[in-house]
Amino acid sequence: MTHSINLPEQYNASEILFHNLDAGRGEKVAIYWEDQQITYAALTDTASRIGNAIKDLGVDTGARVMMLIMDTPQFPAVFFGTMRAGLIPIPTNTVLPSDNYEYFLNDSEAQVAVVSAPLYPKIAEIRANCPSLKHVIVIGGEPKKDTLDFDAICDAALPHLPVTPSQPNDKAFWLYSSGSTGFPKGVVHLHKNIPYTAVNYAQKVLNMSENDICFSASKAFHAYGLGNNVTFPYSVGASTVMLSGRPSPDRVYAAIAKHKPSLFFTAPTLYTMMLAQYDGTDMSSIRLCISAAEALQPEVYRQWKEKFGIDILDGIGSTEMLHIFISNRAGDVVPGSSGTAVPGYELKIEDFEGNPVAEGDAGNLLVKGDSAATFYWNKPEKTASTMRGDWMFTGDRYYQDEKGYYFYEGRSDDMFKVSGQWVSPIEVENSLIEHPAVLECAVVFTKDKDGLQRTKACIILAEGHDASDELTSNLQNHVKSQLAPYKYPRIIEYFSELPKTATGKIQRFKLRDGN
Repeated sequence: MTHSINLPEQYNASEILFHNLDAGRGEKVAIYWEDQQITYAALTDTASRIGNAIKDLGVDTGARVMMLIMDTPQFPAVFFGTMRAGLIPIPTNTVLPSDNYEYFLNDSEAQVAVVSAPLYPKIAEIRANCPSLKHVIVIGGEPKKDTLDFDAICDAALPHLPVTPSQPNDKAFWLYSSGSTGFPKGVVHLHKNIPYTAVNYAQKVLNMSENDICFSASKAFHAYGLGNNVTFPYSVGASTVMLSGRPSPDRVYAAIAKHKPSLFFTAPTLYTMMLAQYDGTDMSSIRLCISAAEALQPEVYRQWKEKFGIDILDGIGSTEMLHIFISNRAGDVVPGSSGTAVPGYELKIEDFEGNPVAEGDAGNLLVKGDSAATFYWNKPEKTASTMRGDWMFTGDRYYQDEKGYYFYEGRSDDMFKVSGQWVSPIEVENSLIEHPAVLECAVVFTKDKDGLQRTKACIILAEGHDASDELTSNLQNHVKSQLAPYKYPRIIEYFSELPKTATGKIQRFKLRDGN
């Protein structure tokens, strides 16, 4: 059942960070980054200064500030400082082509962009095409023409930033959802959404406290990483480990060895890679691992638990709901399931006509809770189709078993029929990954010469295995032995890598014929 949390009539989500000063945590380490330790006092100082500095530029209250910032201490400083100043930060994906940033800037009419120096060339390339953009602030690097230096304007700004009056239901920040086709949608979130996720998921499910050290290999620009490594830990006064650049297994293991986090967050792809490339790192500091972005395959969970003795809590969330709303629990993990509803959220499963499905039958998942975004910016038709009153249409196919656990069947647009019967790509993938020759896989539909839909498996082989007709036949028989025969992959193709989004989701549409 949904329920609101108690917030004062006047509330600004920057309090998630700033309340730590009142709690006496000023000298506590908020961020471990490279060889630096940034205290809560230092972080709030930078947040106050950048908020004041941007206000001093004369931008309007409510103006959008696009953030193209790597996972560095400036990320949370800009995020909270701009909100406190009455501005609206928009964290954006750091690995997109420049035309995406042109779209973000023009769609949001952002007046300011704050950019990490290595990413600045992407903004320089399209800046002339963005008439609303008045100021570009660059973090680090050599001075750039027609830009402002982050450190210089912060040094010149006042270190105290009074909070701009706002209410829980006022607009606070945007996130652009990653779309499989076309440009992403601007998801508008409110000040109340952050504390709602922090209380109901971080505190009630993860039991997060100020004693934790959080490390999210999933980046902070994404809703999942933003909660994991920014809003959740600061809500309780915990510490975080920030890792700039690509989170390869060797770099992630090195960060774990150095900083000894107690909570580790990433997506299934990296868990798979870390298992394949384990270097002997002591993992004993970690009390829980968390997974989202894609369904965690039971075999990956089993291998991780066997190797490290640590639970991975798989769950599902979305940009629209801000974070995870179905999750497994510590000591109560059902491999292959997403778990049960997070406190504060209601769920229902419907068929395509909007009717409830029977227990055990798959349908479209809808969720209700007070972390929901209010609308998509400039997209009224998409808003109407997704945000159905109090309910959010997730686009995910799920079924609920007799014990109340939810099982993911795939995206609604990934499901397909073979011989007139529905096939869940996730079910076939889970079967294939149990075979010792398979490291990673994605299952999609294709069409044969007669135009009939068939199941196709796209596979990355584990080390020591080579593609062959014999192996293909072996894999097909393996699936036939576990699932209904019509579900086995008629076609198997072998890949060195699979196309993924920056958050680790496999882009299945790119693997279908004609893409």
